[in-house]
Amino acid sequence: MKLRVVLADDHPFVLLGVRSALVACGDIEITGEACGASELFELLKTVPCDVVVTDLNMPAASGEAEDGLRLVRRLRHDWPDIRVVVLTSVANAAILRAVAHTGVTAMLRKNEPLDGLAGIVHAAGQGTAWISPAIERELASADGGSIMRVPRLTPRESEVIRKFAGGSSITEIARALDRDVRTVSRQKREAMAKLGVSNDAGLFAFVRAHGLL
Repeated sequence: MKLRVVLADDHPFVLLGVRSALVACGDIEITGEACGASELFELLKTVPCDVVVTDLNMPAASGEAEDGLRLVRRLRHDWPDIRVVVLTSVANAAILRAVAHTGVTAMLRKNEPLDGLAGIVHAAGQGTAWISPAIERELASADGGSIMRVPRLTPRESEVIRKFAGGSSITEIARALDRDVRTVSRQKREAMAKLGVSNDAGLFAFVRAHGLL
């Protein structure tokens, strides 16, 4: 079955480029396109969708559109099963970090090559988080280059999060650390609560943005 994707951007040429990059692979179906946040919300009420690929800033002439951070927060709240891929030109590290913390699955720059976009969208459909190297560098630079900016985590919680984000299952982590599976699961849950993320995709995005691997 084809991956069902909805696109949203207020620039027609961007929509055209993204659509071309995705449909070229043959197993992605574009089920709808929107040129603003309000239009996107209405579209998602009527068309099937697995992944949304959206810009952050799509201001309407009326000024009433819920764009930016409010846009992705509403997408995550109202359609929690839909994966969100953000394609943006925003360079503000604080905004990008806040967007990552909402639980979006992938983030990349509009000026980056689109030849890898189909693969990123496919991975997003499976829940695999991805942040472009350009955005990662901006976030790391804004953090002063520090790898650890999460002092709220205990050493054991940090250890569990690093191993989980590195691809280990809870069972594998428990075995490697010689801990009970329930203990590791609890430490992961408590760490996610401290980091302000509610799902694995959000956790992966946070880890990548802060260089915790």
